[in-house]
Amino acid sequence: MASIRRTLSPYQDRHYQNGTSQLLNSYRLGKPSVDSPFLAALLVKFRKFSELVLLGKSSRKSWRLWIIRCLLFFLFGFLMGMSPFGRENDLRMHDFSLEINPPHVNNAQSEDKPNEPLIRRDDLVLENLRFEVKGDSSVGSSPGEELELVPMRQLIVITPTYNRAFQAYFLNRLGQVLRLVKPPLLWILVEMNASSMETAEILRKSGVMYRHLVCKKNMTSFKDRGVHQRNAALEHIQLHQLDGIVYFADDDNIYSVQLFEDLRHISRFGTWPVAMLAPNKNKAILEGPVCNGSQVIGWHTNEKSKQLRRFHVDMSGFAFNSSILWDPRRWKRPILDPIRQLDTVKEGFQETTFIEQVVEDESQMEAVPYTCSRIMNWHFHLDAQGLYYPKGWLIQKNLEAIFPIK
Repeated sequence: MASIRRTLSPYQDRHYQNGTSQLLNSYRLGKPSVDSPFLAALLVKFRKFSELVLLGKSSRKSWRLWIIRCLLFFLFGFLMGMSPFGRENDLRMHDFSLEINPPHVNNAQSEDKPNEPLIRRDDLVLENLRFEVKGDSSVGSSPGEELELVPMRQLIVITPTYNRAFQAYFLNRLGQVLRLVKPPLLWILVEMNASSMETAEILRKSGVMYRHLVCKKNMTSFKDRGVHQRNAALEHIQLHQLDGIVYFADDDNIYSVQLFEDLRHISRFGTWPVAMLAPNKNKAILEGPVCNGSQVIGWHTNEKSKQLRRFHVDMSGFAFNSSILWDPRRWKRPILDPIRQLDTVKEGFQETTFIEQVVEDESQMEAVPYTCSRIMNWHFHLDAQGLYYPKGWLIQKNLEAIFPIK
């Protein structure tokens, strides 16, 4: 049976190959084989533009071509960046709002506590930012009324310290108390002559924002050590114009956390009573203001040797606004000299001479807390004299103990 096979003729094959090569050659020569003359001219111009700008095949004026190319790429990237990606409905405006709205409450809760403010914090409010709410935030307030958010006042706690047996115990105890206080709080710890690595390690592990200062004042007596250390901290506050409430917190005292929270309400100068344990005596001495409401009208004192003092306050029994140090015009201070503690006065009179530079009389003082009815810090004279303490606060050798075997 004969088979029939259709093959292309040499002429037809040659025509197909020549036609393809002709189309490629025509495009390379700028003469594309298209029927429409408009499309042919458009293809020729696009080919020349791509060779000149995108491929950079022209040797003349190459720097202009590079500039044009960069501008084109920049314009393309700018348009791509400005184009919206995603749906507009996905952006909810209430997710970015810091407005405080009262939550829904049932009737039973509103009847039991009708005057209790019920406030809900937004989920996106940063935890590190602390605010105070001013205004009526009760459920019965008008819906159009907005609450005012005021940042909490910063506390500047100044602590002088020196090397002794109980130093590590005192600093760790005070650091744990300050860690419980709501931020912002700045702990300024001042050492004499040089900063020790052991003290710096306690500060790092305390979890409190701190500044480690060194006082290099030449002293004639060790009794004036705390005076110069506190003056170094006051000079640091005045130089950097730190804003907040300044409080002298010695490391050997005991403090309540509520005390630091009440300090934020001081406008100029605040004071409160301090309980002091007399050394070698089984009695406590109360020293501080006598108040009528929030007004200071007198002073508690039991020591006859200090009756000549103008203000009977312990060093840890008052706090003041830091702007008094670096902004005297705001408080209309008549004396423009820097406020510092004096080492020329007798021991026990540093407090009253310092307060006399800050306020004029009791009318410029505030009772902390209200009516001065609570004792929130205690002053103990607890120290160890002549005790050996290991260098670097580390025990170099193991302690050996011998027990008899029965």
